[in-house]
Amino acid sequence: MKILKYMLIFIPISFIAKFMNTSGSIMFILSCLSILPLAGLMGEGTEQISFYSGPKIGGFLNGTFGNATELIISFFALKKGLFDVVKSSIAGAVIGNVLLVVGASMLAGGLKYKTQKFNVKVSEVSSTMLLFAVLGLCIPAIFTHTVDDTLLNSKYESLSIFVAIIMFLIYILSLIFSFSTHKDIYSVNNEEDGEVAKWSFTKSILVLVIATVLIAIESEFLVNGIEPITKSLGWSEFFVGIILIPIVGNAAEHSTAIVMARKDKMDVALEIAIGSSLQIILFVAPVLVFLSLLFEPMSIVFNQFELISLIASVLIMNRVSHDGESNYLEGVQLMAVYLIIAACFFIV
Repeated sequence: MKILKYMLIFIPISFIAKFMNTSGSIMFILSCLSILPLAGLMGEGTEQISFYSGPKIGGFLNGTFGNATELIISFFALKKGLFDVVKSSIAGAVIGNVLLVVGASMLAGGLKYKTQKFNVKVSEVSSTMLLFAVLGLCIPAIFTHTVDDTLLNSKYESLSIFVAIIMFLIYILSLIFSFSTHKDIYSVNNEEDGEVAKWSFTKSILVLVIATVLIAIESEFLVNGIEPITKSLGWSEFFVGIILIPIVGNAAEHSTAIVMARKDKMDVALEIAIGSSLQIILFVAPVLVFLSLLFEPMSIVFNQFELISLIASVLIMNRVSHDGESNYLEGVQLMAVYLIIAACFFIV
């Protein structure tokens, strides 16, 4: 976290660079370096709020504000018509969470503890919900890839809106499930370990508001720099969307999950990664579809490799977590799959 605080210097630097009409490629790099510490501040702010609101609501806020960065970035990408970047960032966030974050957490925790255990019941509920969510997101895309385009060309958007509504309703029901009707399933190991809040409630809220505003500004800088950076470095928009934006947008959550694993709290680490993925699919993706109606309707149709990567990632993670135990080798395996996927998108 100390390194992230030092990186706050990039925020004024990015503003100065903008006023000096610096190239889009440099603005892209500066905005990425600025968003990282801001996302960290949002994560710390929600963590402090959890001391006042309780661990359950605190965890929900952590996931919500953790994904707020990516939602803001994607909103500006929508305005600019970069639909491929938006859709690949959705896929990349899920793939990154279930492979990179879970893998890094298992590796980090496994290097300190020979074997780490976690609640199988909670893991099964979350993993099953994630598998459903990914299939729900992918089935319309698989359908459109197997039907003649001339039959569906004008109906992609209508299908996407219908799917988005269903996903959003499932998201609401999942909140009712975890916070009300079946909250006893999640009421495990919620002790605070003697920790106390470092910030006041007012300061925590103020930090969240300021960080959100600054992230919105930096996100516009970042999106405006996507086309210049892809042209100058020869990167594809898919690589930027599926690898770079999710890593930058979810940096705070990634680091928090790894820290929890090092504290032998794999339940928390897994819930951060899986919960974030669920929120991306069931909340962020539908909201982006609804927001796209303000500009140009966006369809949720992923390319074939994105589909395979999404489904394979979730199936692999489910297999690794089914026994309620983890070790460093399983973490290495998950990260290896992520690196292979990243390499494939890099050479597109």
